[in-house]
Parts: sequence; C-alpha cells; structure tokens
Amino acid sequence: MTRFQKFATTALVSVIILIFVGAIVRVSGAGMGCPDWPKCWGRWVPPTTVEQVDVTRLPFDKFERAAKRYGRDPSTVTPEHVLESFNPVHTWTEYINRLTSLPVGFFTVATLVLALLHQGQRPWVRPAALLSVLLVGINAWMGKEVVSSDLKPGVLTIHMALAMLLILPLSFVTWRGCERPWSIPVDEPARRRLRKIIGVLLLLIFVEGMLGTRIREMTTELVKTHAGVARSEWIELLENTGSYLIHRSFSWVILAASVLAWWLVRRTGSAGRVANGVLGVILAQMVLGLIMAQVEIHPVVQVLHLGLSGILLALTTVWYCGTWRIESPGVSREAAISVNGRPEPPASESR
Repeated sequence: MTRFQKFATTALVSVIILIFVGAIVRVSGAGMGCPDWPKCWGRWVPPTTVEQVDVTRLPFDKFERAAKRYGRDPSTVTPEHVLESFNPVHTWTEYINRLTSLPVGFFTVATLVLALLHQGQRPWVRPAALLSVLLVGINAWMGKEVVSSDLKPGVLTIHMALAMLLILPLSFVTWRGCERPWSIPVDEPARRRLRKIIGVLLLLIFVEGMLGTRIREMTTELVKTHAGVARSEWIELLENTGSYLIHRSFSWVILAASVLAWWLVRRTGSAGRVANGVLGVILAQMVLGLIMAQVEIHPVVQVLHLGLSGILLALTTVWYCGTWRIESPGVSREAAISVNGRPEPPASESR
C-alpha cells in the first residue's frame, strides 16, 4: 500500500467511525446535546453540570434567527428554555461526535494534498480527492444547520446522505492510488456483466441507506409522540408507512443482486475477499433487520445497522472499481492480476 493509499484509507475509516458515532448520537437522543455550533454551550470544552453553564456566552441572536428561518417561534428561545434541555450525557455524547469529525477533515485534506503532489499521472484521482474535501466542508456546514434546525428531519437526511456520499470518492482514491490497482480476474464479457450488476447494487445500497435514514427519523418522532409505547411495538406503527415497506422490500433486491454478482465471480474459482465481504455484510444487515422487525428496534442493533451500511457502501464501491482493469505501462495483462484474484505487490514508490 502506497503512502497516498494509507492516508486515503485512514480518511475513509474515519468517515465510517464517524457514522457509527453519529448513529450513537441519534439513537441516544443526544443530537441537541450542544445547542450551539461550533462551540458547545458557549465553550470549546463543554460543561459537566448545569451550574457551569454561562448563558451570556450563548448566541441567542443566532438561536432566534435560526428559529425564525425554520418556522419556529423565536419568542420561545429563552435562557430558561435552553437550560431545560441541558443533559451532561447528551452534551458529551454530541461533543465526542464533533471531535470524531476532526480526523475526517484532516486526513481528507491530507489526501488531497498528496493527490495534487503525486497523483497527476492517475486520471480522476485528483478530482475525486477534491470532491471529498468539498463534501467534508459542505457536510460540516450541514452539521451546523442540523443544530440550527433543532434536528429537522429533512436536514438530518441530507446530512446523512452527504456522509454516505463521501464514502464513494474516498473509496475510489484508495483503490486507484497505486500503480496496479486490484481488479476482478474474469474475462472481458464477464467483467462488463459484473460492472452493470455491481453498479446497480451500489445504487440500491445508497438508496436503501437514505430510506433507512428516513425510518430512523420516524423512530425519533415516535420517541416524542409515543413516549409510553414500548420499542417492541414500534414496528406495527412503522409498517403503516410506505418508507418502511419500500426499505424492507429493497433489502431482498439487494441480497439477490449481491448473490448474483458473487456467484458470477465465484465461477472463476475464487470469489475473493471483497466479494465475500460484501455478501457477508449484506447477510449481517438482513439479520439485524429481522431482529428489529420481529423482536425489537433496539438501540444497539440500530447503531450496528447504520454503521455497517457505511462499511457496505465502501466495500461495494471497491468491488465496482474492481470491474475496471488498469494496466500500467510495461506491465502485461497477465502480470497485472494474480491467479487467485489478488493483485501482485505494487511497485514501491520512492515518494
């Protein structure tokens, strides 16, 4: 693995970790643990008790403008009202979530710098690295809007969609950032068939993730509107919604597409770690979905379900990239890919 790939991989892993942490924030109800942004309760290090809160540090003028912009009554934004929402556990959960975003920004920018310095000979790497930085910046701004909107559902969906979208270019630059990137060892007709199937699978997984975000927003609303209803009974309420029914049906289509692609690769003699990984994560997601549908929408299961969706999107993106064969100058087609489906060790780089 080249130095560039190490930075790109670290940026990618940081995004996936952030998705896991963000899921914890969502299911714990800690999304408004910090009422302001980028500070938290007017401080760079948040308070641990309500007595430590200095309301004079809070930007109430911004609170009022945000409330008006998102259709809330600005007159309700008072020090007493804001202090009522203070919860030290929620505050520090959200604060840790914000800290987790820092490595994402650092390593994504570092990946762009290395791409500009050393990746000029590899098409699309620089644009993909630049797109990654732009998505990080836009999503940081969306994080502020999530707080300003008081967790408005549509804003949350966009915030999650941008995080998922960021996985795509980072996965690509991780794959492409070496002389001989990994590719699936099949003949060209099979490669084209796989490209279509895995491309559709990738699109379905992204759409399924957005539907899942919508359902998580609905469960958040259930906490507010059905406070006395047990989590085990939520599923009956969700089954009356189109989003849930489509989400559940999509999962079977995704499973079918992944099994078909895995079988086509398997015919070559070895499915490979990427194909096995994609199928394994999809099966795990199906099991987690069944647990939530038949037993209970448990917070731990929700976190795992959301976090694994990020891993699945990254693996599927690499799998799709593997349907393209990149041949280096002076390297024969036979030498580019090993017999068992794994690439030969890439040539070392001096930089």
